[in-house]
Amino acid sequence: MSAEQKLKEMGITLPPAPAALGAYIPCVQAGNLLFLSGQLPLRGGKLLHTGKLGDSVSISEAQEDARQAVLNALSNVKAYLGNLDRVGRCVKVNGFVASTPDFIDQPQVLNAASELLREIFGEPGRHSRVAVGVPVLPLNSPVEIDFIFEVKE
Repeated sequence: MSAEQKLKEMGITLPPAPAALGAYIPCVQAGNLLFLSGQLPLRGGKLLHTGKLGDSVSISEAQEDARQAVLNALSNVKAYLGNLDRVGRCVKVNGFVASTPDFIDQPQVLNAASELLREIFGEPGRHSRVAVGVPVLPLNSPVEIDFIFEVKE
């Protein structure tokens, strides 16, 4: 099943592609790789949650943020490529989680993004990944994720 069909089956409508919030572009293609800038969990132009894990944001809230970041990323991919079915595979996910010094469950937060990519793309949605705790993210977001996708010829 194609990624576009899978999204329909899952009842997911991608949001409009979020505009860049600074002096960068959302996607850069180099050869058959598509590099995405960091995606925040924006919905309707607003963050779903603000704050840090281990303080004011729960793991389940951050997992919702991670899923929203994936949907925003896919919106940018679709805007750039014209169709998600041009994605060959997800190659890498770099996840940043704003967290207190004693919070150690960053991988659990990023699992929500990884599982959604696998659900949408099947086996080609499996990827390598980094899950890093950081002291603060733009706009006080709890989560920011960047992606590398392979583009089919």
